[in-house]
Amino acid sequence: MKFGIIQFPGSLCDYDCFYALRDISKVEVAFIWHEETDLSNYDCILLPGGFSYGDYLRVGAIARFSPVMQTVKEYAQKGGFVMGICNGFQILLEADLLPGVLVKNYGLHFLCRYEYVRVENNKTPFTNLCKPEQVLKIPIAHGEGNYFIDDKGLKELIENQQIVLRYCTKSGEVNDEINPNGSVDNIACICNKQRNVIGMMPHPERCVEDILGSSDGRFIFNSIINSIKNKKEAVMQGDK
Repeated sequence: MKFGIIQFPGSLCDYDCFYALRDISKVEVAFIWHEETDLSNYDCILLPGGFSYGDYLRVGAIARFSPVMQTVKEYAQKGGFVMGICNGFQILLEADLLPGVLVKNYGLHFLCRYEYVRVENNKTPFTNLCKPEQVLKIPIAHGEGNYFIDDKGLKELIENQQIVLRYCTKSGEVNDEINPNGSVDNIACICNKQRNVIGMMPHPERCVEDILGSSDGRFIFNSIINSIKNKKEAVMQGDK
């Protein structure tokens, strides 16, 4: 089992993801420079947070043209697991691997704090160890995390159960008052229709130890690890 973390010029959370996977989850992980185009040796690809290319033009807009992104698209089309966190989510949206856009936070302030999110779909490779409507405490750190999609798109997300996490209260209530950035329908995380690509604004890599204030990020990483194990076992069973 091997994870790959893509490094763009301006990536900041790449080493946080590396630590969470190697030192906490105890799995093999390697960095992938954005000019590389071979992802064949990886079981999951992570696009970390940060400010790729300085967020010039538009967040994620330049990173989508990096050589590695065409391979990421092909990797995803073949069923590979892809996860974008914060800026990584923005890049996946710009690359049309996920629907919608991310714009400036309501109030125009950069937000860096813990938030509660409710698991809306625990039947994805990234949330399969969570309980339905489980509340997770995960930090956010973004200036452009306001997720927007038109009414038609939102309807499709709901019908296809592509909304994975919503911002909520500590008790799990979803309302406008606790929406930190103005995201439509309190959306914090979505996946594609095939469930193998996910984008989220909260940072699970920043909450994998209790000393950090929460270890709920481990639910996300352990779910991915569990999914990879199940996928490999299914392949082995098919070869017999």
